[in-house]
Amino acid sequence: MPKLIRLYITNVLIGFAIAAAFVAMLLWFNAANLWGLIATSDVGLLAVFLLWFSNGIVFAGVQFAIAVMGLKQDEPKGGRGRPVHVDFTRPVRIRQEAKTPRKGL
Repeated sequence: MPKLIRLYITNVLIGFAIAAAFVAMLLWFNAANLWGLIATSDVGLLAVFLLWFSNGIVFAGVQFAIAVMGLKQDEPKGGRGRPVHVDFTRPVRIRQEAKTPRKGL
C-alpha cells in the first residue's frame, strides 16, 4: 500500500476515534440535555450515529490536514546559506508616473 494512502487511512481512523470520544463526552456531561433527548427518543441511535459520523468527517479532515502540514520537507539546495537582512524601518522611495485621464469621463 502506498505511504500516502496509509497516512490517510490512519489519520481518518484517528479522527473518527476522536469524534467518538467527543460524542461520548457530550452524552456523559449531558450537554444541552442531549442524553435526555436521545434516551427518550425512538430514533436516538440514529441521532448518535449521525452526530458521530458528521463530527468524524470534520475531525478526520482536521487530523489529516495536521498530518500533511507536519510532513518533513527537505531544505532547498543551493545558495550560500546566509540569512538575508532586510531593514523594514527604513522608508523606500517608490516612483509612479501620473496617469493621464481618460477622455469621455
